[in-house]
Amino acid sequence: MAHERLISVIGLGYVGLPVAVAFGRQHKVIGFDINESRIAELQSGHDSTLEIEAAEFARTDIRFTSNPVELKQADFHIVAVPTPIDAAKRPDLGPLLAASRILGKQIKTGDIVVYESTVYPGATEEDCIPILEQESGLHAGMNFFVGYSPERINPGDRQHRFTSIKKVVSAQTQESLETVAAVYESVVDAGIHKAPSIKVAEAAKVIENTQRDLNIALMNELVLIFSRLGIDTHDVLEAAGTKWNFLPFRPGLVGGHCIGVDPYYLTHKAAIMGYSPQVILSGRGINDGMGNYIASCLIKTLIAHDNRVKGATVTILGLTFKEDVPDLRNTRVIDVVRELQSFGVNVQVHDPLADPEGAEHEYGIRLLKDRDLQPAAAVILAVPHVEYVSQGWKAISKYLEEGQGIVYDIKAKLDRTTIPSGITLMRL
Repeated sequence: MAHERLISVIGLGYVGLPVAVAFGRQHKVIGFDINESRIAELQSGHDSTLEIEAAEFARTDIRFTSNPVELKQADFHIVAVPTPIDAAKRPDLGPLLAASRILGKQIKTGDIVVYESTVYPGATEEDCIPILEQESGLHAGMNFFVGYSPERINPGDRQHRFTSIKKVVSAQTQESLETVAAVYESVVDAGIHKAPSIKVAEAAKVIENTQRDLNIALMNELVLIFSRLGIDTHDVLEAAGTKWNFLPFRPGLVGGHCIGVDPYYLTHKAAIMGYSPQVILSGRGINDGMGNYIASCLIKTLIAHDNRVKGATVTILGLTFKEDVPDLRNTRVIDVVRELQSFGVNVQVHDPLADPEGAEHEYGIRLLKDRDLQPAAAVILAVPHVEYVSQGWKAISKYLEEGQGIVYDIKAKLDRTTIPSGITLMRL
């Protein structure tokens, strides 16, 4: 569908940049971010998130800027800033509200603002709109209009892209909903789903990832059960997976900016409304505890093999929250690191994709290069980047003392039929 709107995208991270690029292939786009270094790298045609290749920038018409005044040129604004949780696992709307203040000073009569950031049901209308109205002096639903369209970006996924994922849209009025739908439909090939209200669209987003979180929690709980029975969980799942309707979830560390965060937005709102969630928080508790479980299992195995614990060297391969992306946000690998360190273990961390400065700043972790790694008693393949897995045991065993020791393959990506002599393999 055609439209005559000029698009701005506020927030140019893992979500905002692919959105800006998709629209920029067909229309002029204003790409705004408060991070001037991020703007500089995008202007040079480089994306440190690795979501957009350099050649794609040349095919787009995007003006990257950190000057909020330039947002006045646009009349359709898409807000795609992070919505994390704080140390107490409470929703942190700080970036979203700050973006609303910046944008509110620039919007004008007739503009449409669409939020894509993950929030709890009601946040757009109860938290964001009042700020837009206060800063602009305009009235939402009369002078300008607001919608919500939940992001569905999956970092590192080259198959499911912004244009190939069905887009849920919502808005304050039927007329503004039609405009929002037309704008997105101009670039989203997979089609549009019009939600009946903004709250419905907000709720749909948080339950998408809550559902995945709970299914992975079930797999992780199976690990806790089957390990006591001496059964390999992946063998069980492979057998059960021969049934046509068995869902292919796997155990693991659950981090990142979505699955490990979104459920807390829903439980926070539920608590405000007087309901204490049971199932959701139980699943969160299981998943949040897997890092400590992995570390404790390794400690027990070191002891069983007559290895010292205090002063032992353990190398962890991978620090990002998932394979083949540089994203360090909410990585749960850090839980494994911290728990091992609490036992006096010397932990070395290697990751070919993670930003060393980001790892140091966010977690106090010094990422080591291959040449700086000392031989280890154990190796944990925490994040199976293709660089590790493609080389198989040759890449893994070189980190061990004399090529022998313990290897903990968290996601069971290594071939069990070709384990070198002298290596003890562990898996979730």
